[in-house]
Amino acid sequence: MSTFPKGATIRRDAGLYGYERALRRRGLDPIAGVDEAGRGACAGPLVAGAAILPAGRPGIIPELADSKLLTAAARERCYDRIVRKALAWSVVVIEAGECDRLGMHVANVEALRRAVAKLDVPPAYVLTDGFGVDGLGVPGLAVWKGDRVAACVAAASVIAKVTRDRIMTELHGEWPAYDFATHKGYITPTHRQVLAERGPTPIHRMRFINVRRAAGLESEGVRRACRDAPESASASEECG
Repeated sequence: MSTFPKGATIRRDAGLYGYERALRRRGLDPIAGVDEAGRGACAGPLVAGAAILPAGRPGIIPELADSKLLTAAARERCYDRIVRKALAWSVVVIEAGECDRLGMHVANVEALRRAVAKLDVPPAYVLTDGFGVDGLGVPGLAVWKGDRVAACVAAASVIAKVTRDRIMTELHGEWPAYDFATHKGYITPTHRQVLAERGPTPIHRMRFINVRRAAGLESEGVRRACRDAPESASASEECG
């Protein structure tokens, strides 16, 4: 990943579309944003979205923001506007089994790469959320809290989040006892209790400590090493 183009500057009050405007002033267009949803969940797929918004007024999406800051209804409205207005958009789904096979970080990077590669319009520059992604074929920049400060990344986050929420709602119909429609595969007291009582489903990620524990597969050595680790997005996956 490269740094921000030399000579390009963004004012602190530039707003959600400031990064795209600054890059276009340096002759970089189109600009793609890419983001994922579901990395910290212990059940269900990892989903990555990518989006290229038009320049200027046609690319302004009412209500657009980081998908995590929007209500479910607002996300759905934004999703409809994004897919209608975007020059190109894509979504990639990495199933739980592949997440287990690759490991969450590798699966995450692979999903982001695939999402960019699937865009019908090849980008000249890519903005990613939080960390750099090599192998995109074009220059790019990792933006801290990119889904809150860059419109194309926010659009990608909405595409990924809405797609994943819809998938988890459908999966709720297959395993209603687990209440996937409510918690979307993230660990909650209710989810933890059902896991303990019924064990994991085929869509649970076996690399996560709480899932292995429910399946009776966690080794004593791993249990000792991880027993004090919180069951969070960063600590639920296999220690070491």
